[in-house]
Amino acid sequence: MKNIIVLISCFITFGCQDVIEVDLPTEEPRLVIDALIRLEDMDNPSVLVQIRASLTSSFFDEVMPAQLQEITLTNTESGAILTLEESIPDTGVYENEWDLQELTQGELELNIQYGGQTYLATTKYVPAVPLDSLEQGTTTLFGDDETEVIITFTDNGERDDYYLFDFDFGEYLVSEDEFYQGKRFQFSFFYESELEDDRLVTIIILGIDQDFFNYMNQLIQQSGADNGPFSTPATTVKGNIINVTNTGNNDNTSKNNFALGYFAICQTFSDTLIIKK
Repeated sequence: MKNIIVLISCFITFGCQDVIEVDLPTEEPRLVIDALIRLEDMDNPSVLVQIRASLTSSFFDEVMPAQLQEITLTNTESGAILTLEESIPDTGVYENEWDLQELTQGELELNIQYGGQTYLATTKYVPAVPLDSLEQGTTTLFGDDETEVIITFTDNGERDDYYLFDFDFGEYLVSEDEFYQGKRFQFSFFYESELEDDRLVTIIILGIDQDFFNYMNQLIQQSGADNGPFSTPATTVKGNIINVTNTGNNDNTSKNNFALGYFAICQTFSDTLIIKK
């Protein structure tokens, strides 16, 4: 009887181990550029410019850094050129010091050489406004697990403003001043999960232009809170980094070999809040 029990147990254990193979969608690695330059200390005459380059990967693979042949910033008004270098090998982080004035005055051009292809993006510095106050709220939207923070700031009435809010933990929100032009504005943001007691959160407001606003609005909807805005979205959202390689009559080669990511130079203000139960 014991032998029968053992045989039955073995049949149950090993008889159900069918191998299921799932074909996951794959494509050639694509260049991803995180060229969001945040300017917070406007009193410092020089800025450490950092740009990250990586490659898209398949579902189970790690994100790999990209080894660029060259990456430069050019102020098209002054003619000044900054060459970025990979300070730590094989990290994909390219950086160099540059004058703050070169980043805030005139049009900036990003030029990247990678894999025999040339990528180009242009932008201008966008100012922001400081945060007036930051406090923890007590209300919830859908359940007791949420954490509310209340943000207050005053919009600049002399221009049309667009903002990107970084709520830490890879959570972002965009806003435009169409309905609060030049006014003091307050709104609530809800973290989906309840934050632990004494958790420090840093909230940042960035000044952005309309094109970056539209890009981030799409990307936030696609990526969701768990992925962050520079992860690969469910559907491709193209930024402002264009493949300008001269391919002769075969224009589709450069059009299809586009890069992901965005180039922007934004003034930022930040504040911190300690979450209390």
